[in-house]
Amino acid sequence: MAVRDVVIVGGGTAGWMTATYLKAAFRDRVSITLVESQQIGTIGVGESTFSTVRYFFEYLGLDERDWMPSCAASYKLAIKFQDWRQPGTHFYHPFERLSTVDGFTLADWWLALDGNVDAFDDSCFITPALCEAKRSPRSLDGGVFEEASDGVVGRSTLSEQRSQFPYAYHFDADLLAKFLAKFGTDRGIRRIIDDVVEVRQDDRGWITSVVTKSNGPIAGQLFIDCTGFRGLLINQTLRESHLSFEDVLPNNRAVTLRIPVDGEQAGGMHPYSTATAMDAGWIWTIPLFGRTGMGYVYSDEFCTPEEAEATLRMQAAPLPDGLVANHIRMRIGRNRNSWVNNCVAIGLSSGFVEPLESSGIFFIQHGVEQLVKNFPDDFWSPELRDSYNSRVAHVIDGVRDFLVLHYRAAEKADTPYWKATKTRAIPETLSTRLPVWGSELPDEGNIYPHYHGFEPYSWNCVLIGLGQQPIRPRPALEHLEPSTARAEFTRLREYGSRLTEALPSCYDYLAHIQ
Repeated sequence: MAVRDVVIVGGGTAGWMTATYLKAAFRDRVSITLVESQQIGTIGVGESTFSTVRYFFEYLGLDERDWMPSCAASYKLAIKFQDWRQPGTHFYHPFERLSTVDGFTLADWWLALDGNVDAFDDSCFITPALCEAKRSPRSLDGGVFEEASDGVVGRSTLSEQRSQFPYAYHFDADLLAKFLAKFGTDRGIRRIIDDVVEVRQDDRGWITSVVTKSNGPIAGQLFIDCTGFRGLLINQTLRESHLSFEDVLPNNRAVTLRIPVDGEQAGGMHPYSTATAMDAGWIWTIPLFGRTGMGYVYSDEFCTPEEAEATLRMQAAPLPDGLVANHIRMRIGRNRNSWVNNCVAIGLSSGFVEPLESSGIFFIQHGVEQLVKNFPDDFWSPELRDSYNSRVAHVIDGVRDFLVLHYRAAEKADTPYWKATKTRAIPETLSTRLPVWGSELPDEGNIYPHYHGFEPYSWNCVLIGLGQQPIRPRPALEHLEPSTARAEFTRLREYGSRLTEALPSCYDYLAHIQ
């Protein structure tokens, strides 16, 4: 017999993304109840996303014009890394795959032709030109400048994607949660605004109900923990252990500001997130329609909350009077298992690895997609549970390795914090690969081997952008004619120039759809 009664504890982005996705997948065949407290706010650091989040909205049947204006949303073509090598330097990590010429990527050709072409990102991608010109990825008629076909019919999930969509989104996490709450309740999701005061279990330790302050017991068969870093069900009730990553990713705090801004008065909107290296971590800048989000992510081993807030305010100045900062203590790591008994943790209650590459929303999307694929019946097959736990763990561990590479590879080493990044322990799954990348660039055969959301081009962007690259290019390229590769570099440069002339500004397009 199928599991028909699902209870989600916790709202916010994780809770409502999970609830609406399950409703879209199973419609009225599964009853979904979401219990959320008015006393607990949204963390709100997940305002920047992967390009794959478009498949979440498409799965729900939502067009951009349906949800973007309600969520102060804007476009994200890339992440701009500022000052991670030397002061005044930057590079882009775009949503764009590398071209291949005669069996070798443009990254390999760029190494072979170094000195005859420009900076790596400017040479190998068109996205940096669009970012610098503050272009929208869509024309005013709604067309995307470049969109390849996936060859997938109907609604799709992360595992089916064969093409690279050229942009992601920034959005206000609070507004998205409110939008999805209305969207979900309009479609039959039961919403209970109340505080959970007790979690009841049977003799096996399985959850039977959550008891709320005003509405009493809420019974279910499958319980989903979306209670954030508290892990009310998975950690506090079921005592599942949490595996800390702070030995390799020491940033455990953040302080954030929400800054009102008029995009037109500010000279237009940047269609990218910015990660600016600071003395004890880095500062994000995320442009939304009507405000800018900024946050200092740091390690409390090297910086106090007061120092972090003062640094953030200085970086964000000038600021309106009375702007209150939000201080967050982050739990870095993952649960040993995110599915235990009849409880599945999704979002921060499952795992989190700091917001450097905007993976928080991606973890939610991946978690709920895997839950649908491995949804249980009353046999509660351990194989389905184990498959879920393995896939979720691989994704989080792979992103962990990718983030650790940012700190280890960065040339910046001018403060105690940055000096420590060069001597701190790193995961064995990464340490065995670093020597390989001294003689060849990352490719599909030598990056983290399990699906984790990042492709070889991303590892190339970060490794080269941070100042690390193989000692010499692949020897085979000495025997190949480079004219085709040179022509491809020229084509990309000219294509980028044409697009910057043809596309509207990011602000103008977003104002148009408002």
